[in-house]
Amino acid sequence: MSSCKTSSWPPRLVTVPGLHGSEGAHWQTWLERQFARSLRVVQADWDAPNLRQWAQSVNDLLARQRGPFVLAAHSFGCLAAAHALQQRAQRASSADVVGVLFVAPASPRKFEFAGAFEATRVAVPSILVGSETDPWMPIAEARELSRRFGSAFVNLGDAGHINTAAGFGPWPRAKYFVDTLAHCAAPLRFGDDTAVLQPLSPAAA
Repeated sequence: MSSCKTSSWPPRLVTVPGLHGSEGAHWQTWLERQFARSLRVVQADWDAPNLRQWAQSVNDLLARQRGPFVLAAHSFGCLAAAHALQQRAQRASSADVVGVLFVAPASPRKFEFAGAFEATRVAVPSILVGSETDPWMPIAEARELSRRFGSAFVNLGDAGHINTAAGFGPWPRAKYFVDTLAHCAAPLRFGDDTAVLQPLSPAAA
């Protein structure tokens, strides 16, 4: 992981919603209220998922703002966030993203029409939260995706798509996960690039 020296701390939260966006009752909207200076990636068309365009929206927002950032993505937003990080790594411009929370990622197989997605290792600490009853991603596929990303994996059990319909409005665990990523990134504030994400405790999972 590359060194990231910055005077702006703690990291800013950036939410990356999925298909149709995240309404006012969604946990991402609640999470934004828990952090000062939080940001949301906005797509030109929430009903037309396009991997390249959605990833570009992520990178455009990050380019306009001052980091560092922790991303909190949901559903297709997870694929967009991961794709954006791949692009930033290729341009050596990914140091301002210091952590990523992937929640209920959508299956790339279900969104092949939106663009080819390759699951590669994420160059920053990350947590992937899956559900045993998610209609958009079987739990075995979520676990495999977390392995490919190099993410800590959390199984929420019977949690549907981890959205408003599944009862995930205010969600303190989401804040805990973001705080965990920020804590992991803290050594980077002083130029120490040896920080690693330790396994989450059973209570957190």
